[in-house]
Amino acid sequence: MIKKSSTIKRIVSISAAAVCMISALRIVPAETDSVLAADTMTPFEITENMKIGWNIGNTLDATSSSARPGLSSETAWGNPKVTQELIDTVKAKGFNTIRIPTTWYQHLDENNVIEEEWLNRVQEVVDYCFKNDMYVILNIHHEAWINRADFATAYDEMSIKLKAIWSQVAERFKDYDQHLIFEGMNEPRAQGTAYEWYGDVPDAEFDNINKLNQDFVSTVRSVDSPYQSTRLLMVTPYCAASDASRYNRLEIPDDDFIAVSIHAYTPYNFTMNSGAGGQHETYTAAFDAELDSVLSGLQKNFTDKDIPVIIGEFSASNFNNTDARCEWAASYITKTKKYGIPCCLWDNNVINNPSDQGEAHGYINRSSYQWYEASEPVVDTMMDVLADSSVAWGSERKTPTYIHQDMSEGKVLYDSSTGQTIDSSVTGGNCSSNYDISLSALEGKDIAVKFTGDAPVAAFMDGNWKNWTEVGPYEVDSSSGIAYVSGAAVAKAWSADTDPAHLCFRTNSKTTILGISIIDAASIQQPTTNPEPTTEEKFPVQTYDITVPEGTLGADFTALYIELNGDAGADANGCLGYMDGEEWKYVEWNTTIPIHGNTQVIIPLKDIPSTATGLQFQIWWAGTDSGFAEIALDNYNVFTTGVPEIIYGDANLDGKVDVTDVVAIMCYASDPESNPLSADALDFADVNQRGNGVNASDAVTVQKYLAKIITYLPEDAA
Repeated sequence: MIKKSSTIKRIVSISAAAVCMISALRIVPAETDSVLAADTMTPFEITENMKIGWNIGNTLDATSSSARPGLSSETAWGNPKVTQELIDTVKAKGFNTIRIPTTWYQHLDENNVIEEEWLNRVQEVVDYCFKNDMYVILNIHHEAWINRADFATAYDEMSIKLKAIWSQVAERFKDYDQHLIFEGMNEPRAQGTAYEWYGDVPDAEFDNINKLNQDFVSTVRSVDSPYQSTRLLMVTPYCAASDASRYNRLEIPDDDFIAVSIHAYTPYNFTMNSGAGGQHETYTAAFDAELDSVLSGLQKNFTDKDIPVIIGEFSASNFNNTDARCEWAASYITKTKKYGIPCCLWDNNVINNPSDQGEAHGYINRSSYQWYEASEPVVDTMMDVLADSSVAWGSERKTPTYIHQDMSEGKVLYDSSTGQTIDSSVTGGNCSSNYDISLSALEGKDIAVKFTGDAPVAAFMDGNWKNWTEVGPYEVDSSSGIAYVSGAAVAKAWSADTDPAHLCFRTNSKTTILGISIIDAASIQQPTTNPEPTTEEKFPVQTYDITVPEGTLGADFTALYIELNGDAGADANGCLGYMDGEEWKYVEWNTTIPIHGNTQVIIPLKDIPSTATGLQFQIWWAGTDSGFAEIALDNYNVFTTGVPEIIYGDANLDGKVDVTDVVAIMCYASDPESNPLSADALDFADVNQRGNGVNASDAVTVQKYLAKIITYLPEDAA
């Protein structure tokens, strides 16, 4: 295994009374390098590795009529308990991520302390996934204290409970690596209000969600953990909506490991709507155009700005339309794969729902562990797309550059300095005036709309004011306040036999239209830059084959002496690797390049088996606080009669300087008769060169060297 890592600078604190008891040593991190450790994934590496996820819906998130149901809440909505076999079956199908919706409020005492048995059960399910090397999203889900009509004024109460839950969850899972992802909230909203899902949401709702998201991030980051700063955290817009009028109000916390959580049951009339307007027999071009609009909006608003997106919930309910669902699945996963957005399939284990067929999101039977006949082809279609190498993950993460004709040069439909305001909070006020339009007039054209407020959506109707069809803008130029709608997208979305005759604009919030023009279709300039390179691409591992004389390996007082040159001040690390039979093993090293640009790495060979083959010196990483640095192997030699010169600090003569040398020096300084050092060892230990022999100050100097507070031994070598 090859990895790069920055080192943790450490200093050893040793009391004189306990100086000779190695078990009593307390190693305290003094400073952590700013560059990520080699086995630390970037946010986009995490989301790419997640690929596709599956939700354990309506299970750990279920609520009970009992105020304190204990573990029985897991089965309160009719689903069986989660088992290792269930997770194994989901993994075998190709899913690499499990989202565990979890409700906590019925498992809190009056002080917001989580029941131990509930926390243990959640951890048990997380462990089922970790045993399969899967990614896990853990959240807070159906929380009555979040989803409430007085959401706008309840921040103080919500904040206390949210921080209490996340501090306990973060503490319990502090040693779980980056495969565990935390999602702060599920679908935070003003439940029971007229604008719960649609309409003009008051500013206070957005403000509270942004504050709660920041509380979540700050709380998790405050819990001491090896992954304290590198765990991926998902923040959620109002009701996790895929509507730009909602997520445009989301404030992203200032943090390097943040992803946006979106739910996108899109297009709704195909995936869930069991009432008027629902159409399920065919996945039409109009539906696909709607899906294009939603997903490209996520691309433009987030991934194009280097903000990862995770679609935490998506699905198409079973309307006995498997073939159409397969077409939808192929399009959905193809588009999200190109954008580099992992998606988590919602599964409530309901294959038929006579009371509301829009809630039949059953994919696997959780009792038999068999995939439902009506849904398995849908899942298989998703896996086929992910396995298709012709569709590259993240290939369209960045949007192209569009070059537009000026609005004044096109056919002007409307131009006003005061404009017309459309307001979704006013009955009948969410649409603009109407304008004549036809498909022929839009051939090779775009519609440009100048506006203030939220970006409007174009709506088209036939001559009888029927066949309402909406098309969102493919680009919104926020600097000039112009949204652009593609004429080609309109033609794709329009499914009626007759041409559209009327055009208007709609908003989910409040928008003022200042101008409308039909202009030439934009020319496209593809991005010239590649997606953000990985650490490996920025600093590829350097390898150097090493040959040592026969009889060198495994011999006492034999060392490989490596000379490195590079940028002064750079911290560097790597390994000496070798094959031990069929197993690759390695000995790590780290160093700091002195001001003159040359340093030595000394690796004792006594612990490398004499039968080892394929020795290779590797440089994993080199950098300073300002970024990556240059470093290379200049020369090497093997000394079979001991180290060629004094290794200052090496008080125990093992060919390296580490904490055991600090202990040896302190033991000698406290009681020379009981802890003698040889003449050579005394020369090596005298790192202060002050003419007063070896004493405790030499141990302190070695500690400074190990902590990289100083970079030379003896101390006056610089």
